[in-house]
Amino acid sequence: MAEEGADAVGAGPGLGPDVNTAGNQTEIAMAYLQDERTDVDIANLNLGELDLTTDEFILDEVDIHIQANLEDDLVKEALKTGVDLRQYSKQVEAELQRIEQASIKDYIKESQNIALLHNQITACDSILERMEGMLSGFQSDLSSISSEIQTLQQQSVSMNVRLKNRQAVRSHLSQLVDELIVPGAMISTILDSPVTEQEFLEQLHELNSKINFAKELSFRETLACSDIQDIVDRLKLKAVSKIREFILQKIYSFRKPMTNYQIPQNTLLKYRFFYQFLLANERTVAKEIRDEYVDTMSKIYYSYFKSYSGRLLKVQYEEVADKDDLMGVEDTAKKGFFSKPSLKSRNTIFTVGQRGAVLSPAELEGPILVPHTAQRGDSRYPYETLFRSQHYALLDNGCREYLFLSDFFMVTGNSALDLFNSIMGKTLSMFLKSMSTYVSDCYDSIAVFLCIHIILRFRAITAKRNIPALDKYWEAVLELLWPRFELILEMNIHSIRHTDPQKLGVLDTRPHYITRRYAEFSSAIVSINQTFPNERTNALLGQLQVEVENFVLKMAAEFPSRRDQLIFLINNYDMMLGVLMERAADDSKEVEGFQQLLLARTQEFIEEILSPPFGGMITFVKEAEALMEKGQLDRLKNEEARITQLVRGFSSTWKQSVESMSQDVMRSFTNFKNGTSIIQGALTQLIQYYHGFHKILNQPTFRSLAVRSELINLHHLMVEVKKHKPNF
Repeated sequence: MAEEGADAVGAGPGLGPDVNTAGNQTEIAMAYLQDERTDVDIANLNLGELDLTTDEFILDEVDIHIQANLEDDLVKEALKTGVDLRQYSKQVEAELQRIEQASIKDYIKESQNIALLHNQITACDSILERMEGMLSGFQSDLSSISSEIQTLQQQSVSMNVRLKNRQAVRSHLSQLVDELIVPGAMISTILDSPVTEQEFLEQLHELNSKINFAKELSFRETLACSDIQDIVDRLKLKAVSKIREFILQKIYSFRKPMTNYQIPQNTLLKYRFFYQFLLANERTVAKEIRDEYVDTMSKIYYSYFKSYSGRLLKVQYEEVADKDDLMGVEDTAKKGFFSKPSLKSRNTIFTVGQRGAVLSPAELEGPILVPHTAQRGDSRYPYETLFRSQHYALLDNGCREYLFLSDFFMVTGNSALDLFNSIMGKTLSMFLKSMSTYVSDCYDSIAVFLCIHIILRFRAITAKRNIPALDKYWEAVLELLWPRFELILEMNIHSIRHTDPQKLGVLDTRPHYITRRYAEFSSAIVSINQTFPNERTNALLGQLQVEVENFVLKMAAEFPSRRDQLIFLINNYDMMLGVLMERAADDSKEVEGFQQLLLARTQEFIEEILSPPFGGMITFVKEAEALMEKGQLDRLKNEEARITQLVRGFSSTWKQSVESMSQDVMRSFTNFKNGTSIIQGALTQLIQYYHGFHKILNQPTFRSLAVRSELINLHHLMVEVKKHKPNF
């Protein structure tokens, strides 16, 4: 309370900082005492306002006031001690007066300190006032600085925009100036350096860029372009002159004898930008170089392949097929090819032999023949081998040339094909003319067929390499070969169809040479045709097979006995089937057809050879089985004498008959394996017939026959028959 009074006094308007008298101090103390009395009066007033005798006091409000006063700590203490409230009130008032007097004394005692505090507060107010003035000045200065910073910021943004604009202009101008400037290093390199140096190639790229840039500026009518146009044009003419001389020199080097033109071609590919530069800047020179290259390479290829093809023909077999070398021509009427003794290296007409190896991947893409080497070694080759070597050389050179043209002369699609044909067209025409001449007089169907399949495989190789340059040539060659092959095949079919069996010499049950020719030829064609099947070929082979089957039947009809006819048929069917199965697939139409024919004739032959020694028993078994099916077996009840003769005859002669039959079969068939199979089939059939004979005699109709005891035990018969089985 004393501190609050000091604050009030310090703030009074009539007191200055130097007041320090006792009278003033007393006045200050009295003022504070007056405040204390005021507080006591307020307290008494609060108690006096609680008038419990007022009639108008509302009971509810009384209850509220009573309840509130009862919560007071002093009231609680008074009620608790049981004192009189009036008396207690007087004690409180006396206590307050005592405290008031003590407080006055304390205020008077501390009056000096209070005055000192007042003075200090006044001094602080003065200091704070001065600080307020300083801060106001600072605030004003900061406002000024903020406006200056904002102005600087605006100036900075403006300067940044101007800087960016100037940098953009500088970059464009710098590029323009760089493109317009022709360095001295470029001039000296283009004028003095050889074209093969890397530095010349680099400067040529730069020169090409400047030429293109100058053209672009001229379209925009840029005045600065005229400053460099003259020197750029002169450098271009010098570069074109040096490049033209270099490329033409490389092209002329192709013409030197024994030159491997692939080496200068590779050099040109290394400097392919030279032609690109000429094409962009001097089309007349570019056309001159292109025409010179086309003319040079066209002559080189034509000369090379003409010479190579001529030398290849010198190592071809001397013996070639003619129009009389057909499948149905008899040996006795031939005085030429077939009558000559077989030479070790001689080409064959109907047998493929090792000729089919030309289609193997290793030989198909193997090294080409070197004619003078073959001549020194006195080697000779069939036509298809020469054909393969010739066309593989064409394929290899053609693919390489097409790739070079596409790369160096920068052509694609039809343009590349036209350029290729302008170089290779003369050579390809020469090939087709030579092929047409050969085909028109060729009767070697296997050679023609092998050539067809060589072309089919070469066409697949070029397709795999994505080289379409030779596609039309392949088609042209096939259009020559297919009709000729079909014609030769039809001639062979016609020759077999019109063969007269009576003019073929002495009859022999062994395989006929015509059927052997067919078997060798058909197996060769079928095996070759499996990779690239051709329906027309299959149809012609089917016709040929029909004619051969008819021929075999006509030849068999010349034999007087059915037994010899069957032996002839079986020998020929077996031989043809064996040859076909060596090369053709087991499920081919030709193999299946002859298997059925062989099986049918073999079954008939088995019946034929069993008939003489065991015909009586076989006839009886068949007759009895037929009657058993009808339920009329009793009709044979009176055949006891016949049955007795059959049982005893079989028991006494079967071993000798089987032995004789086996020897006869092995003498009749040239294929021992086939003869063994026939004997086994015959013995198996014999046991089946004898088993049927047993079953018939076990029927009630014949159970009473005494001769049944003389029947040979079936198991014993099987064991004995196995002893006669030939082993080869």
